[in-house]
Amino acid sequence: MDGATKLFQLELNEINFEFVRRYGTRGELPNLNRLIELHGLVETTSEDRYEELEPWIQWVTAHTGLSLAEHGIFRLGDIVDHELCQIWEWLEERGVSVAATSPMNANNRTSNATFFVPDPWTDTKVTGSPLIARVSEAVSQAVNENAGAKLTPRTASALALAVLRYCGVGEYAQLAGYVAKAARGSKWAPTLVLDELLTAITLSETRAKKPGYVSLFLNGGAHLQHHYMFNSAVYEGPHRNPDWLLSRSDDPILSVYRQYDRLVGRIRKVLPEYRLIIATGLHQIPYPEECYYWRLADHAAFLAELGCEDFEVHPRMSRDFLVAAGSAENATAIQRRLAAAIGDDGVSLFDVDNRGDSLFVMLTYPRDIPISFGFSIDNRHFADLRRRVNFVAIKNGEHDGIGYLVDTAETAAETAGKRIPLAALPARVAAHFGLEWPQAPAASALNSAA
Repeated sequence: MDGATKLFQLELNEINFEFVRRYGTRGELPNLNRLIELHGLVETTSEDRYEELEPWIQWVTAHTGLSLAEHGIFRLGDIVDHELCQIWEWLEERGVSVAATSPMNANNRTSNATFFVPDPWTDTKVTGSPLIARVSEAVSQAVNENAGAKLTPRTASALALAVLRYCGVGEYAQLAGYVAKAARGSKWAPTLVLDELLTAITLSETRAKKPGYVSLFLNGGAHLQHHYMFNSAVYEGPHRNPDWLLSRSDDPILSVYRQYDRLVGRIRKVLPEYRLIIATGLHQIPYPEECYYWRLADHAAFLAELGCEDFEVHPRMSRDFLVAAGSAENATAIQRRLAAAIGDDGVSLFDVDNRGDSLFVMLTYPRDIPISFGFSIDNRHFADLRRRVNFVAIKNGEHDGIGYLVDTAETAAETAGKRIPLAALPARVAAHFGLEWPQAPAASALNSAA
């Protein structure tokens, strides 16, 4: 055991630690590989069915100790409609001060968190200063419109203020480097800016206020793996991304892994009194086929053009969006139009999940969309689908249910060959504070005695 009195949970979404080790044999990633050498690498398990391997499902499991069958959260943002007991409010009820930055699909149900910055896709309250609230709003706008839209002046100014407030000389240099890469044509480089800023905010607030338990979720690595895993120097498969997407010598995966390696070193240096748990939830493996991802450029305008009425639309990650239809009848009418949308090649454009008075929609068309390619709904033809969408990615990585965990309270000898359910993570956190996590915590547990 490392004797730390506080706990920092770093959630590196979907990172492939086998890649971390392979880079390590090339002399890269010294901090991460040193942690593995000292503390070992535990594998975590979650769901078995591929369609249930989504980070917004697994991170709910990691925060509640419940499987998908028990918590029932299948879509990003749905946590706000369920009164589940999560690790933050449970600890808070038992006298532990808590904080969180961007926890995926988490509902801020704390009453007095040190700070709580929601993820960009979940409509829940922000806890923190007015600047933190502005940053949360700005991050949501920047992430949800990352496939082509420019930052609004309000978003840009909020992010600039956060950089001035929370970043030091070292972070300035890193951010300048990422901006320079983007200016030279590396479209993936801005992804690194957000994780750098979120970490700087978390470290500054944690160092000043010393919460007992703090979690930090970083998604840039998952995002870049999905897009650019074929460009990794340690990828051993046959596929390559086209040169128009990025140079074959460019390795965004190494860049984001280097960033995480450096940030881990900084966390250890700045917060020595904190036990560190690194968890990935899942990991990604190379995708075996070619598959394009597209995102609607203007969701509301597209639905209106199709003849849909009386709706609100809420973009989610990548290809996904939620349509609030107001009634079951209107939801069915919108569903019929979206489900009937067929490309000129006969392939459907959308997958639609009808949830009563709302729809969860995924733009699933998997092929390249050339100029002049259109689509039809019933007998009406729409020309030029390409101008209605933004290119997101060529799918490079897919989800695998095995995740990874590194815990500085364990030794490599203790963790050799160890595999645990991801649902066991809250119990591990609770035990650090001398508490016993209930086997199946219910929402009512929030108001029970410790």
